[in-house]
Amino acid sequence: MSRLLRVKPMSLLSQEASEEGENTLRRSLSATNLITLGIGAIIGAGIFVLTGQAAARHAGPAVALSFVLAGITCAFAGLCYAEFASIIPIAGSAYTYGYATLGEFVAWIIGWDLGLEYGFGAATVASGWSGYFNSLLQQLHIYIPPQLTATPGTILVFFHQRWLPLSSLPPGIDSTALPHATGLFNLVAILAILVITTVLVVGIKESANLNSAIVVVKLAIVGIFLVLGVYFLIRHPELARANWHPFIPPSDGHGNFGWHGIATGAASIFFAYIGFDAVSTAAQEARNPQKDMPLGILGSLVVCTILYILVSTVLTGLVNYKALNVADPVALGIDATGVSWGSLLVKIGAVFGLGTVMLVMLLGQSRVFFSMSRDGLLPKWAADIHPKFRTPWISTIAVGCVVAILPAFLSVDRLAELVNIGTLLAFTIVCAGVWVLRVRHPDLHRPFKTPLVPLVPILGIITAVYLMTNLPLITWTVMIGWLLLGLIIYFGYSIKHSKVQKLPAGVESD
Repeated sequence: MSRLLRVKPMSLLSQEASEEGENTLRRSLSATNLITLGIGAIIGAGIFVLTGQAAARHAGPAVALSFVLAGITCAFAGLCYAEFASIIPIAGSAYTYGYATLGEFVAWIIGWDLGLEYGFGAATVASGWSGYFNSLLQQLHIYIPPQLTATPGTILVFFHQRWLPLSSLPPGIDSTALPHATGLFNLVAILAILVITTVLVVGIKESANLNSAIVVVKLAIVGIFLVLGVYFLIRHPELARANWHPFIPPSDGHGNFGWHGIATGAASIFFAYIGFDAVSTAAQEARNPQKDMPLGILGSLVVCTILYILVSTVLTGLVNYKALNVADPVALGIDATGVSWGSLLVKIGAVFGLGTVMLVMLLGQSRVFFSMSRDGLLPKWAADIHPKFRTPWISTIAVGCVVAILPAFLSVDRLAELVNIGTLLAFTIVCAGVWVLRVRHPDLHRPFKTPLVPLVPILGIITAVYLMTNLPLITWTVMIGWLLLGLIIYFGYSIKHSKVQKLPAGVESD
C-alpha cells in the first residue's frame, strides 16, 4: 500500500520546473495570454448553449443563482489551484498537484480523470461548434451535404431553407412532405478537431495569440448582446417582470426548480467553468509562473462569472425560461429584441467562442499526458517534444485523432454531464492537496497563498462533492467504468515504469 501512496518529491518538481533546452516546453506565455486562455475556454458552451438549457430544465430565472453557486465552488478551488501553480509551475495541473501531496495512486486517478474531462469535453464542444457552424453557413445559403453534418442514424429534414434534426422540427409541422436525409458521420466536427490539433502542434505561442484575438471578438459579441438586451428591457420593463416572475419557480418534485433546482442547475452548467483549471496545465509555458499563474486562473474566473450572471439574467428577462431549451438560446434572446442581424452575429460569436474552448481543452489534455509520460506512467512517446515547435506533438496528434472520432460517430447528449463529474473530482483532490501540503511542508515558499486554510479547502471539497451528488446516476456509472479501465493500465504498465517507484525509500520525504 505504501508504494501506491509514494509522493513525487518537491525537489524533483522544482528541478523539472527550472529545466531549459530543446527538450522542454517553451516559456512564452504572459499573464494576459493566461487570462485570455482561461476566458477562451470558459466563455463558450456555457453562454451559447448551457445557460438556456439549465434555465428551462432546472432553475428557471434563478439560473443566475446557479452560476453564483458554481462560481463560488470554483472560487474555492481556484484559490487552491493558484497556490499550487505558483509553487509547482509545471505542466500537469491537478495530476501534478495530487502527485506531490496525496501520492502516485491518487495522481494516476486524477490524471486519468482529466482525460475524461478534457477529451470528452472537447468532443462535446466540437459537436456544438459543428451545429452552429453549419447553421451559419445555411443562413448564408451555403450547404454541406446533410449526411456529413450529423451522427449516424440522425434523421434530418429540410425546413425553411435549412437542414434540421427531425426532433427539433416545430410542433404541428407535417414532416412527411419535407425532404429527408440520414446522417452518416459528422465530418464538420472531425475537421474542426483536426484544425485545432494542427494549430497546437505548430506552437503554444501561436495558439495563445490566436486564442487572444478570438477572445476579443467573442467578448465584443457578448457585450453587444448585453447592451441590446438591457436597452430593450429598460424600454419594456413589463416583459422583464413577467419573465422573471416567479424568479424561483416552484419545485416539480423531481429535483428541478425550487431551491434544489438551483443546485441541480449549478451541477449541470459546471461544464461552463472547466476552462480556468486548464490554465494551470500551461504553467510550464508561462514566462513568470509564480506571479502570472494566479492572475491567469483567478482573473479569468472572475471575469467569466460576472459575464455568466449578467447574460443569464438578461436572457431570462428577454425570453420566458420555458422556451430556452434550444441549441441556440442566446440567438433566441437577441431575436426577441427585434434586431434582425442579431442571430447572425451570435452564431459568428458561437463559432469563434466554441473554437477556442476546443483549443484550450485539447491543449490541457496533451499537457497532462505529457506530464504523466515524463513520470513514467505513460509510454515515452507521449512526452516527445518537437525539435522546431517545442510542443508535445505526438501526444497532441494522438489526442486530437481520438477526440475527432467521438463527435463524428457518437451521440454526445450526456457528455457535458460526464465532463462535469470529472471536473468536480479534480477540484476535490486539488483542495485536499493544498491542505495536506500545508501540513507536510508548512515552511515551503509560496508566492501565492490560499487564504483561510483549512477553511477554504474544506469548503471547496464540500461544495464540489455536493454538486457531484446532484448529477445523474449515468455520470457516476460512466466515470467508475472509465476509472476501472485506468486501473487496469496503471497496474499493468504504469506502476512498473514509474520513476518515483524507482527512487530510494525516504527520498519523497525531502
